[in-house]
Amino acid sequence: MNAAGLEAAELIDQRRDERLETTRLEPYLREHLEGAEGQLSVRQFGGGKANLTYLLRFSAQGAGHEFVLRRPPLGPIPPGAHDMRREHRVLSVLHRRFPLAPRSLLLCEDESVIGAVFIIEERRRGFVIRDDIPAEFAGRPELNRRIGEALVDGLADLHRVSSAAVALADLGRPEGYLERQLAGWGRRWQAAQGGEGAERAAAAMAPALDWLGRVPVSHRAALLHNDYRLDNCLLDSSDAGHIVAVLDWDMCTQGDPLADLGYLLNYWVEPGDDPAWREIAAMPTWRAGFPSRAQAIDRYAARTGFDVDAIGWHQVFAAFKLAVIIQQIYIRFVRGQTQDQRFRYYYRRVLGLAEKARDLAGLA
Repeated sequence: MNAAGLEAAELIDQRRDERLETTRLEPYLREHLEGAEGQLSVRQFGGGKANLTYLLRFSAQGAGHEFVLRRPPLGPIPPGAHDMRREHRVLSVLHRRFPLAPRSLLLCEDESVIGAVFIIEERRRGFVIRDDIPAEFAGRPELNRRIGEALVDGLADLHRVSSAAVALADLGRPEGYLERQLAGWGRRWQAAQGGEGAERAAAAMAPALDWLGRVPVSHRAALLHNDYRLDNCLLDSSDAGHIVAVLDWDMCTQGDPLADLGYLLNYWVEPGDDPAWREIAAMPTWRAGFPSRAQAIDRYAARTGFDVDAIGWHQVFAAFKLAVIIQQIYIRFVRGQTQDQRFRYYYRRVLGLAEKARDLAGLA
């Protein structure tokens, strides 16, 4: 598959229950968005599991413009989650110091337009690696090494951006960040309970939650992505070892940078890990050539100069946090708020992550 084919594979026809209503959207964009001229066509980016993302293509005679529309998922939204206002605020300025951040062009807070707050971002072209390396790039350990190193370097470079330099110094509250995170995700865990396996998952997670109560001291604050992993990175279709954009910024804040690193490492599965870890949540870092988790930590420390001694706590917390995120997605399916059949058996991932958290904490 060529570069155009890789990029096109990211797009699908809109899912029936997630179709974008354009009756009010189209005139709104023509009034507020430069380049919104000509005939509008809409396709959906199929890979996202929470926020809904669409490609808007305006075709005018002799010209055309493409934009990306992002909105929260359907159904009730947990407080503070899927925050399009936050994503717009961050992406309207962050690109000045962090080129991997796509620029946000427009925030619409009038929910009558499409039924939710939404943002319009510039389109970056590339493709996403999810469960495995695409056939076009398979069997190339040196390329895998470059992908892994680019992933670490991108996170390190984000954490070195001065929040004051991009007018984000007041984003979030870095003081007491880890304590609030543990308490907040604990509340989300309780609020999303239900469905198959819920009681078993809660019992399995309880020892890890007790262990996490010994919160480490934070040595510094940085801008955090809060969902940084390979499938939230857009890679260059002609050189997969080069990141062209980091996506999905609705949870960006300031806090302990090791929280981002620990979250990334939760997906960083190695060849010798429990095979169940790969089934639960993994990047294809078990393929030959990718750096190990230890090498990723060392590279991050060298590029940032940060103390990484507390990374073990952050890895356990990341397993818990991901379990909450997946449970929130699963409970939306249980409650009929989405018909997406990909989520039917997500409770199995939640159970697996509870066991993983215990393993990482040495409690198994």
